[in-house]
Amino acid sequence: MSIAVSTTNGFPIPDSTTNASTNRVKLIHRHISPQAGRALEILGHSIEYLIDEADFEGKPFNDGDPRCQAVKLLMALNREIYFECPEVPSLLETCRSFLRSHGA
Repeated sequence: MSIAVSTTNGFPIPDSTTNASTNRVKLIHRHISPQAGRALEILGHSIEYLIDEADFEGKPFNDGDPRCQAVKLLMALNREIYFECPEVPSLLETCRSFLRSHGA
């Protein structure tokens, strides 16, 4: 499972999508606001804490463990916040848009 966490505010975190027709991966950058960055940071620390706590106790970490359910909930919130952040167009997309708008 991957977690989108930003410890710095204002820097985009790349995620990727795969174009089914070409099988190419396209990086998508997102603008993480200071508020979203702080929320992602807190969620990331909470997730790490719960996983480390279970690891330290040496108990199996499975769906029956309430901590596992908590981690899944926190990860879902993490993804929700991350994907609500606006995408930042690539330089190529910006240039294409500029050329289209100026009749080139």
